[in-house]
Amino acid sequence: MTWQPTASLHNLQRRARCLADIRAFFAERSVLEVDTPLLSNQGITDVNLANIRTTDGGFLQTSPEYAMKRLLAAGIGDCYQLGHVFRQDESGPRHNAEFTLLEWYRLGWDDRQLMDEVAQLCRHLAGQPELKVEQRSYADAFVRAGLPDPHRAELDELKSAVQQHLSADSHGWSRDDCLDALMALVVEPSLPADQLTFIALYPASQAALARFVEVDGLTLARRFELYWGGLELANGYFELTDADEQQRRFAADQQRRAAQGLPAAEMDERLLAALRSGLPECAGVALGVDRLLMRILGEDRIEAVLPFDRSRA
Repeated sequence: MTWQPTASLHNLQRRARCLADIRAFFAERSVLEVDTPLLSNQGITDVNLANIRTTDGGFLQTSPEYAMKRLLAAGIGDCYQLGHVFRQDESGPRHNAEFTLLEWYRLGWDDRQLMDEVAQLCRHLAGQPELKVEQRSYADAFVRAGLPDPHRAELDELKSAVQQHLSADSHGWSRDDCLDALMALVVEPSLPADQLTFIALYPASQAALARFVEVDGLTLARRFELYWGGLELANGYFELTDADEQQRRFAADQQRRAAQGLPAAEMDERLLAALRSGLPECAGVALGVDRLLMRILGEDRIEAVLPFDRSRA
């Protein structure tokens, strides 16, 4: 009976408590809730994400990040947004085209400080104050999984690892193609199931909107991701505030999109203008609420925590 919800009533009640607890968590810390548009005149350039376009040429947002950074540049202060976002072509046990995202920004913080708060929130929502938390570097996560050092290995070595561990033909793959496949199919499944694991210091090529740092002669990204077991929950940055560097990255995205035959995407000039006006030093993170609920409730399919998934919406 497709009129019925995909989640049980128990899970929907637990979902409602989770949303209320999130708002209480930030209210206690004087972090302001904001409410930016879901429908925008501008999409994203990221080659790994795709906007859903409307018939009038608008874009359903994949994240409130750009709009929230404009508010930060205008002086809003510490803020969070809790609401729905949309991503084209995302479906499966862990994906739904429409899902609930919690995104927040802390002024004067770096990525390390924000990781601590992310862990506090997850422990609080799970009702597990003693849940183990571990931080690993991106390189350490690869090496522990029996893979080459992702920063120093030659491309041929990474291709060999793909062939060995995934039995895939990696001919013609780029360095990031290899790293992404090995992360998703080897590293993530190897992470401990009974703890929160932060992976930090990503390759510079995967910085997105994070700033760079020099470590042992390498340029790395001040970016982190959070996993509970092998399930990715959150992605965070020590935020880039340099408008010129951000414009260069958008241009590089556009070139990659053209090379891969993806639809062209314009830069968000309003975001660049906000950065030029002065984005405060800050750290930000986006956390998938539905996936966190999956872990809390012991579910292995996202529809088990949604009122109606895409097939019943």
